[in-house]
Amino acid sequence: MNMLVDKAAIIKASTFKPSERVTLLGLDFGSTTSSALVTSAKVSSSSATGRMQLADVAVTYKSDPAFTPFINQRIDTEKASVLIAQWLKQSGIKLDEIFSGGSMITGLAAQADNADVLSKLITSIVGDSIIATADDPCLESWLAFMGSCSALSRYHVDVPIINFDIGGGTTNTALGINGDVLQTGCFFIGARHFQFVAGSYQLIAMSSYGLALLDVLNIHTRIGETFTEGEIAEIMAFYVSALEAIVTSDADFFDSEITQKHSQVAITLTPNTKSSITFSGGVGELIYKITAGETLPTTTYFGDFGIDLALTISRSPILSANLKHCVPEHKGRATVVGLTLHCTEISGNTIYLPKPDCLPLRNLPIVAKLAADNAMEQWHSAFTLAAKCRHGACIQITTANTLKQIRALAQKISNCMHASKYEPSRPLLILVEANIGKALGNYISNWGQSMQNVIVIDEVVLRDAHFVHIGRLHQQMIPVSFYGLN
Repeated sequence: MNMLVDKAAIIKASTFKPSERVTLLGLDFGSTTSSALVTSAKVSSSSATGRMQLADVAVTYKSDPAFTPFINQRIDTEKASVLIAQWLKQSGIKLDEIFSGGSMITGLAAQADNADVLSKLITSIVGDSIIATADDPCLESWLAFMGSCSALSRYHVDVPIINFDIGGGTTNTALGINGDVLQTGCFFIGARHFQFVAGSYQLIAMSSYGLALLDVLNIHTRIGETFTEGEIAEIMAFYVSALEAIVTSDADFFDSEITQKHSQVAITLTPNTKSSITFSGGVGELIYKITAGETLPTTTYFGDFGIDLALTISRSPILSANLKHCVPEHKGRATVVGLTLHCTEISGNTIYLPKPDCLPLRNLPIVAKLAADNAMEQWHSAFTLAAKCRHGACIQITTANTLKQIRALAQKISNCMHASKYEPSRPLLILVEANIGKALGNYISNWGQSMQNVIVIDEVVLRDAHFVHIGRLHQQMIPVSFYGLN
């Protein structure tokens, strides 16, 4: 064995001091408002699974919500950069302190034609420590569930929970049980498809979804004109009927052209499933204010239908059934909480990292999830696809535990890399569930003799995702963030 290579390549997480804490940052740019959250957490080993995890989480900074800056239908990136700089200054964190986290551009903000420009701007300001992504509806639905009601779900172990995260542009929907998300969906149902002069119903802007809905409802009100009470009731009835159809598994409701237009990612729930319903997002927060008997802001205070939608939902016998006894921990900030605390896995006890300077690795496509005993045709197909990824690729592997299996797996990976002519300098990330990173990496590289840039990260909970972000080595750990969830 080449001991010099071995010592450089194998990072031992056991050297991490449990008393040390890490900083996580979350940024959320939504249809109506944007916010930031900074938390501090201790990394420790789970007594249940043995995996490294974030524990003893404390919120160190929570920004006030700010209106997402737009110029017509485009995000005002100049004002957005000022917002980010303001949040960083107020929080007092230094960029090199950030362990992980993420930034999401959601709802109508994600529909803006310069949303990707904002993603790049965030990366240029904050750096490579966090993921920055736009228009990832299934990930947003997953994050909203985890951020709002994962603790509630684990408390009510056997009760399925449907969470509606309702913002300005979208309703992100997730079904979970015992803290695990089973299904996700997303619908263009939100408060800000119609915008008004605050305090009135005089229309000053509307989305393409809003315009299409008016045409179907035969409502002729346009920009500069004012909705009547009857027209408002018709619009609210459509939105609430759509939410009720999701809960009751009424697939026929979404057969029409207008309802299909409002369905970005469909979710099919099992009929007659007795689920509890929770809400999050800006409209969700208003719903629970109504339930608690708190005073609401005045008419169209936010310049949209937020208050009207919350009131109409709270009157629905189907949607309001659990409002009093099934209240999530986080409401209006569910997505940013989920983004900050739940999008990151932490590497296991040992990782194989021959070239630490290659980190971070952004936007690595996950080309396959393979089992060690899958047919060779599947293995060769995965590596052929990986070899076409110019900046590197990721393959998830679900099984291999014994030394004999690890050796066979390593040989299979080496053979496939050779057959596919995988570029040696290009990173190939292998994610595995078992604690085999050190052994597998060494066998693949023939104990450091191979020039291939193979990275093996172990003890990671694998997900059905399209992309992965690998952060920098930090206190002998690597943060692993998934996005583009199926």
